[in-house]
Amino acid sequence: MPRLCQTDGLSEDQTEILKAVRQFVDEQIIPVAQELEHADEYPTEIIEGLKELGVFGLTIPEEFGGLGESLLTYALVVEEIARGWMSVSGVINTHFIVAYMLVQHGTQAQKEKYLPRMATGEVRGAFSMSEPGLGSDVSAVSTKATVQDDGSYSITGQKMWLTNGATSTLVALLTKTDEGADSVYKNMTTFLVEKEPGFGETAQGVTVPGKIDKMGYKGVETTELVLEGHRISADQVLGGDSGKGFFQMMDGVEVGRVNVAARACGLAWRGFELAIAYAQQRKTFGKAIAEHQAVLFRLAEMATKVEVAHTMMVKAARLKDTGQRMDVEAGMAKMVASENANEVVEDSFRIHGGYGYSKEYEIERLMREVKFMLIGEGTSDIQKMIIGRSLLKDYRLR
Repeated sequence: MPRLCQTDGLSEDQTEILKAVRQFVDEQIIPVAQELEHADEYPTEIIEGLKELGVFGLTIPEEFGGLGESLLTYALVVEEIARGWMSVSGVINTHFIVAYMLVQHGTQAQKEKYLPRMATGEVRGAFSMSEPGLGSDVSAVSTKATVQDDGSYSITGQKMWLTNGATSTLVALLTKTDEGADSVYKNMTTFLVEKEPGFGETAQGVTVPGKIDKMGYKGVETTELVLEGHRISADQVLGGDSGKGFFQMMDGVEVGRVNVAARACGLAWRGFELAIAYAQQRKTFGKAIAEHQAVLFRLAEMATKVEVAHTMMVKAARLKDTGQRMDVEAGMAKMVASENANEVVEDSFRIHGGYGYSKEYEIERLMREVKFMLIGEGTSDIQKMIIGRSLLKDYRLR
């Protein structure tokens, strides 16, 4: 058995889930990923297969129809799926974050209303925090929810970079609200916005303008979301209490960073697999290029980077499963995994030589996909700020 990306201490159930997902990836995703990605075509059949496997309800508690698995299980499943085609892991990621936020912060009524249908994939989630004028500076959110005389809210603003923006039917949306608090972070609220799938006006006052064309991360759609006087009841405030949106979203971002780390691990893993296979087939000067020391050393370094990223991702996921705060560990895992994945995939591209530049070869797709890992869920510079500030608190001079 290949020795990379093995995880110690898994239960029998976890092992069986990963085995089933890996088989699905090898048989149903990898053979069609190139064609679908180049056509920028939504992977409908693949998504239906993942529904049947129970992936959409993987972490949703059993009482709501899910499998009740841990974040670690989910992260390892994402790693397997991203190894096949990163875009497919993106389809389930924002869905997972919304489900996680509902489990952790939703009212009992909200859980009962959405989680059973999210477990089957009938309700599909999207996560909306960013805006055209802000990225990681969440304090600058400008989308505004205003309380009406009847206790409902009217939301107006523009959101950006929604993965599953068109196919989703439930959006966890961060807005500014006037709570009278002295901190901007306590004047934010998360709403559960229902809409129809598709483009155009998908609900009263809610418009999905169209799909954003991207260099990679194709197949899954990325969109804007425009809200103009969208009326929504107070029952749709996540958790029932306004003013808690920032903290709820940051909890979601933590698991999102573990997810992006897992996706990067999958891309690095696949990049290494492609490189070591090609290096044994391609011959120069009378022998396989894997026998040349320069290539052999490169393969050794690539494998080491894959293992380091996988290990840090697993550690962060396990820590989150204990319920402890792990913003530093999530940031470290995301930063290392994304940077290592970019280096591994580029090394694989170099090993492929001229063929790596051809769209016929899979490594060309990975080269475009892996760039998203550097910016998704916060850039490496943002992770360094989070890590550094926390370390200064832990190691403050007395």
